[in-house]
Amino acid sequence: QVQLVESGGGLVQPGGSLRLSCVASGIAVGETKIHWFRQVPGKEREGISCMESLNDKWYADSVKGRFTISRDNGKNTVYLRMKNLKPEDTGVYYCATDGGAFCLQHEASSYPYWGQGTQVTVSS
Repeated sequence: QVQLVESGGGLVQPGGSLRLSCVASGIAVGETKIHWFRQVPGKEREGISCMESLNDKWYADSVKGRFTISRDNGKNTVYLRMKNLKPEDTGVYYCATDGGAFCLQHEASSYPYWGQGTQVTVSS
């Protein structure tokens, strides 16, 4: 059974940084893609970053240069390091997977396995 658990969210001032974690069980993150999404109330979940089994990474234009995805295979964990945060980065952040290896899809509807989400609020 695939389980994903996010943590690391919180309240941060504009320009600040956070690191989110996604701990997986039932899959090996070194062999499976993990995709990060975020959701703002009233809007659809937006794909923001994805890491493939072969280490290739994808970023949405809105976060390129500010967010970095990485993983620790030994801890079966994928991280999303976020810096220079902006108020528009506020939302609930989720990690997700479909059990495949490659980041070919960036729509939430393509992913059956989700964590519970972690809230990120960027505000002064």
